[in-house]
Amino acid sequence: MSGLSSLPREKFELQNVPLDEETTKIAEKELRETPDRKADAIVKLREMIKNEPNFSFRDDDDFLVIFLRPTKFYPESAFKLIKKVCDFRVQNSSVLDGLVPIQERDAFYEGVVNVLIDRDQLGRRIMICNLGNSWDTKKVNVDQIFRLFYLIHQMAVLEPKSQVCGVVVILDFDGMSLKHANAFSIAFSRRLLTFIQEAMPLRLKNVHIVKQPYIFNIVFNMFKPFIQEKLKNRLIFHGKDMASLHKYISPENLPENYGGKLPKIAYSGADWYETIVKDEDYIREWHGFGYKK
Repeated sequence: MSGLSSLPREKFELQNVPLDEETTKIAEKELRETPDRKADAIVKLREMIKNEPNFSFRDDDDFLVIFLRPTKFYPESAFKLIKKVCDFRVQNSSVLDGLVPIQERDAFYEGVVNVLIDRDQLGRRIMICNLGNSWDTKKVNVDQIFRLFYLIHQMAVLEPKSQVCGVVVILDFDGMSLKHANAFSIAFSRRLLTFIQEAMPLRLKNVHIVKQPYIFNIVFNMFKPFIQEKLKNRLIFHGKDMASLHKYISPENLPENYGGKLPKIAYSGADWYETIVKDEDYIREWHGFGYKK
């Protein structure tokens, strides 16, 4: 594992538990969630799925809420999101068809993509993607990075607190070189941004870009044409100024790598691999969603 130690650490666990009182209040304030509105939206969304010709989708209450929360319990909007999720999988079948965790086990262990064990001060999941020194482009290509993102999101949506509070992403470009810049492609840029902006049932609160060298501009210019206004407003560039990052994520919730008070990152995406592999049947179930030929 690239640059990772084996220091003792807490084990990562998926938090598939009911909302606590504080998060319930956030859901009501930000997502219009009340018991009555939730129950009514579930019934209406289930009926829409049932009435859509040749369309197959899981329709238990908990799974439908995954799509109702990011659309603020408007069933019509939730159904549009569901169809976009299904269409995206078809349109990107070359990367996603048949995807199961075991196929990317080695990539998880490379430490390019990490999900922190602890949330931030606002209850948001923190994902860190290391796209510089820690990234061996010969071992993990950009399609694999996307597949890791996709698998992680499939598990994160199962966490009620993540559904409500959302996620933040730190893109760490420390040590980025020309070989890293050359690993990116227009196809990857388009695929990733389409996924984030149109086909991801998670609330992406901010994307923090840190420690980026000058060569980062080459890569960012590849992404620029596909960035919509909403996401543009959530991109925050910090460079090496960790005090700037701390305005958004408390140092109490960050590892030492980012000027935080937690120990240096001593684990990799392997922690998520262990979690994901337990739910492989659920991952496989996604392959059956959508329109039937």
